[in-house]
Amino acid sequence: MAGASRKGSWLYPAGLVCGAAVAVVLLLLGIAARVNGQPWGVWYALLLPRAIGTLVVGANSLVILRRYREVEERRLAAKDLLG
Repeated sequence: MAGASRKGSWLYPAGLVCGAAVAVVLLLLGIAARVNGQPWGVWYALLLPRAIGTLVVGANSLVILRRYREVEERRLAAKDLLG
């Protein structure tokens, strides 16, 4: 959370959203390749890593975004106390 109180702190959450979007698109491409009868090497390379990526990024992004909000609230509360 080092970047949560500095300029550019929006980059990490935006990167999570972009990463999740790319993983979902590639997951859908892998499913389409499997349904259309592509060889194992084609659909497996798209499907399995992207399925894992979608689950991991999706699950962790909720926790990370919640922490960013908590840090921002603490920063604003400290700012109010100081003046």
